[in-house]
Amino acid sequence: ARALRRPWLTVVACGASFVASLALYPLIGLSFFPRTDAGMFVINVKAPTGSRISVTESEVAKVEALIRRIVSPNDLDVILSNIGVTPGFSSIYTSNSAAHTAFAQVSLKDGHKVGSYEYMARIKQRIAEEMPELNTYFQSGGMVDAVLNLGLAAPIDVQVGGSNLERSHETAVELASEIQRIPGVADVYIPQDVDYPALKLDIDRTRAGELGLDQQEVVGNVITALTSNQMIAPSYWVDPRSGQDYMLTVQYSEGQIKSLADLRAIPVRAPGSALPTRLDAISSIRRVKAPTEVDHYQIRRVADIYVRPLGEELGSIADNIDRIIAKTKVPEGLTVTLRGMVQGMRASFRSFAIGLTLSVVLLYLILVAQFRSFIDPLLILLAVPPGLTGVLVTLWFTGTTLNVMSLMGVVMLTGIAVSDSILIVEFTRTLRERGSMVRDAVALACRVRLRPVLMTSLATIIGLLPMALKLGEGSESYAPLARALLGGLTLSVVLTVFLVPAAYLLVYGKNAAAS
Repeated sequence: ARALRRPWLTVVACGASFVASLALYPLIGLSFFPRTDAGMFVINVKAPTGSRISVTESEVAKVEALIRRIVSPNDLDVILSNIGVTPGFSSIYTSNSAAHTAFAQVSLKDGHKVGSYEYMARIKQRIAEEMPELNTYFQSGGMVDAVLNLGLAAPIDVQVGGSNLERSHETAVELASEIQRIPGVADVYIPQDVDYPALKLDIDRTRAGELGLDQQEVVGNVITALTSNQMIAPSYWVDPRSGQDYMLTVQYSEGQIKSLADLRAIPVRAPGSALPTRLDAISSIRRVKAPTEVDHYQIRRVADIYVRPLGEELGSIADNIDRIIAKTKVPEGLTVTLRGMVQGMRASFRSFAIGLTLSVVLLYLILVAQFRSFIDPLLILLAVPPGLTGVLVTLWFTGTTLNVMSLMGVVMLTGIAVSDSILIVEFTRTLRERGSMVRDAVALACRVRLRPVLMTSLATIIGLLPMALKLGEGSESYAPLARALLGGLTLSVVLTVFLVPAAYLLVYGKNAAAS
């Protein structure tokens, strides 16, 4: 009754509260999807460039010992480490690129008391204190994150593309040093190295041609001597009795090439030639620095900067990275692009904004046709702003990010809030058609429709509480949806029973008085 005495004050107060709640939006983090505990994590380890595999193995052993000290025995299940890389098909399935790189997969037992992200933070801090010579990068290792990252190793992957690897890497290092200073960034990691010790083979094509050799044959001989001919000339033998296929390869015995002198003495034989010649007779070998891996996006060479946030929040970090890229002088011929989960997040948010706008417009047009009025649908849609205020307040208060799941809650909230508002407006129209005065019709409609509105809303709110409190298995994925819907619906129910009647009286009360 008090809301109907001064309807304009009620409308202004509700409008002011909605406008004030918009100030909370910058304080709410943005993410693509709620972060879930996969029960495992992966530590990418990089020793100083050029380290022998024995040195890397020793460093990984220290990391494993550190993990066993930090992770409770009641929580730790398995530690699996992969060190170095072999030149063969198996290199496709590993993130390692050289002898100084490795990764350790840590699996936790079901029902572990401490979350994997908490263990990641503890281990990262101890590695930084006890083994500062290592460069590490942590991943959750979960299938959900792998899909959301679009197959990339990080939620934010800054790719520096260009044909010149050295310039791309220099730009990546410059950007990484700036990105590391952004608040909320946990790890910054460049997987590629361009200073790995290597040997360059310069073939004297004139001398090789005189002996009936070309570059491809010389390189094939060298690869066969150092590893095998599996990658350059694979062949298979089929057992006639079992039908089993066997790969046949040719290689030197292990340990035959131990020094640079042994490498220079590799025999090279031309097709049809009776006598071989030494490798150093047709080539020269010199020490150089080379990249450990050359990655491509489509057909363009790229240097990656993996960025892992401390929490779920991606929006502000991505915005800061955009500003860093904008103010950095990128050399001519290079491009810098953000990829990964943040790319999908931005595309989803744009699509959601367009979809929500179209849905509200479509809902308004349906209500116009149903009520045969352009004003009544607007009064009904007044239930939406209080609901949005409740969503913003709840997400900010609970520290929940605005993500795909919470946006789904906003969509569901819109439908429920509008249905409650329809009950009040529709019954008010019915009472007016029966001859009641506007004020009496509005007051009676609120009293009569209050019970069904409260019953349906309370049933929804109570049903969402376990999900909002993360009480069920896997509920962390759906908690943002439940919290957005719970907070928005609570405030919408409380304010709708005052705002919609007051606005209805404010619009139609003057017309009734004038007539």
